[in-house]
Amino acid sequence: MTRLITVTGATGALGGRVARLVAAEAADHDATLRLVVRDAGRAPRLPGAAVVAQPGGYADEAGLAEALTGTHTLLLVSAAEAVDRTEQHLAAVRAAVAAGVERIVYTSFLGSEPGAIFTLTATHAATEEALGDTGLRTTVLRNSMYADFVPFFATPTDDGGAVIAAPAGEGAASFVSRDDAAEVAAAVLLRDHPSTDGRVLDVTGPEALTLAEAAAVLTEVTGRPVRYEAQTVEQAWQTRRPSGAPDWEVEGWVTSYTAIAAGEMSVVSEVVRSFTGHPALTVREHLQRHPEDWAPLRTGSPT
Repeated sequence: MTRLITVTGATGALGGRVARLVAAEAADHDATLRLVVRDAGRAPRLPGAAVVAQPGGYADEAGLAEALTGTHTLLLVSAAEAVDRTEQHLAAVRAAVAAGVERIVYTSFLGSEPGAIFTLTATHAATEEALGDTGLRTTVLRNSMYADFVPFFATPTDDGGAVIAAPAGEGAASFVSRDDAAEVAAAVLLRDHPSTDGRVLDVTGPEALTLAEAAAVLTEVTGRPVRYEAQTVEQAWQTRRPSGAPDWEVEGWVTSYTAIAAGEMSVVSEVVRSFTGHPALTVREHLQRHPEDWAPLRTGSPT
C-alpha cells in the first residue's frame, strides 16, 4: 500500500531540504509526498509532490487536521521561535492524532530535557512528552545547533575582523550541517522501519568545537580574522538588549551559550553515518560547501 508522507515547514531551510530528498526517492519506497505550508506560492515545486496551503499554521488545529488527512507519516518540523510556540506544537500534535496520522517524526533539539539550561528547549521537551502520550509511532530527531549559525554568531569589527562575544566559556558544541540533518530525516521518513519507533536520535556533527575553535575555522574559511571573546551573562544581556527583541528571546540567545558552557551541547553521535552511510560534515566542510552562509564575513565586506 502506498504511504503518504507529509512534510511541514517545506519553505524553510531544513524542511525544504528534506522535501527535496524525499521527492527524489518517494517512488522507490512506494510513497507519495505532500507539503503542508502557510503560503503555497513559496513552496518548492517538486515532481509528484502535492502542496496544501494551511495559512493558520500549527495554531489552526482544525485546519491542520484537515490538511493532514490521509497522512501515514508526518514530519513535524519545529515552528519558528515564538512566545506561544509550545501551544502551537501541542495543537499540531492533537491535529495529527485527529487526522489519523500513524507515524510522526519530530525535529527537536539536542539535550531537550526538562530543566535544561537552554530555555528554548522547553518547547521541545513538552512536545516530546505530548508525542509519547499519543500512542502513535514516533521518532524524535534531536538536532544539534546548526553549523550555519557559526557565522551568524560573529559580529564584524571596525578593524576588518570579527568577534564572537558570548558567555560560552570553554564549552563545546557539536554543530551539525542542515544537509546532514535533512538526510537523516529523509532516511527515517522513507524507510518506515520499526527499528526507529520510540527512538530519540541525537543528530550531531562529527566533533564538538569550542567557540574559540569555531572562530578559528571562520578565520580559515573566510580569510577574515575572527576571535572569540568570553562574556559574562550580564555582558551578554547588555549587548543583546539593544536589538529590541523581547526578554524571552534574549534569554534564549544567552542561555544557548551558557548551555554550551555547561556541556549540554557537546554530545557527538554516529547517527549521521548510521542513517546516511557517510560521515557527518565538519563545520569547515559545511561552510566550504555553503559560502552563502558566511557571505557577510568575506574579507573586505564588513556589515
